Amino acid sequence: MPTDNTSTTTTPARPRHFSMLRDFHLADFFTLGNAACGVGGVLFAMLFMQTQMPFHFFAAAALAPAAFAFDVFDGKIARARHQHSALGRELDSLADIVSFGVAPAALGFAAGLQGGWDAVALIYFVCCGVSRLARYNVTAETLSSDSGKVRYFEGTPIPTSVLLTALLAFAAWQGRLGGDLYGGVFLLGPWLLHPAALLFVLSGSLMISKTLHIPKL
Repeated sequence: MPTDNTSTTTTPARPRHFSMLRDFHLADFFTLGNAACGVGGVLFAMLFMQTQMPFHFFAAAALAPAAFAFDVFDGKIARARHQHSALGRELDSLADIVSFGVAPAALGFAAGLQGGWDAVALIYFVCCGVSRLARYNVTAETLSSDSGKVRYFEGTPIPTSVLLTALLAFAAWQGRLGGDLYGGVFLLGPWLLHPAALLFVLSGSLMISKTLHIPKL
């Protein structure tokens, strides 16, 4: 009996160019806008250190509320279009750590928080932000109500760091950067400390608090 030696194989479809971006939802592009503002803030802070032009400092500070606006709208758009996804949540956290963690720390460093203890405070602040976002991603489903919306934050949300950025912008407007920062500067042991750096320590500590519950609107 003759046999058919022809075998049928399925050739996997070749991925399309920019296939990942094609799969993004509208809210994800707003999240990328958030990240872009954060990176811009870091670049302007570095540029200020090179040029000492106030415009560069204020531009870095202004990108913080712009990032916050993108962060608010991406959530509203995702809820309105019912397009929540694990990818979107991870993307949001990665954008937030750039815009509300690294960028404020970079601005603080550019403002004059350059002593040894200042650096410790800024690093602590960023590490707290990373830890807080990681904990949120892990516990989001547990904290969600039947509607799927998280009812409250454990610890202050990382976007509250825009208050630090606003304070630094106000200090720059008053010409109080470097050694003229609020609280002055002290030699503590081997390193210098600007008391203003303790505000970053406070902000970071509030973010990782387990007992502080902030209702999510």
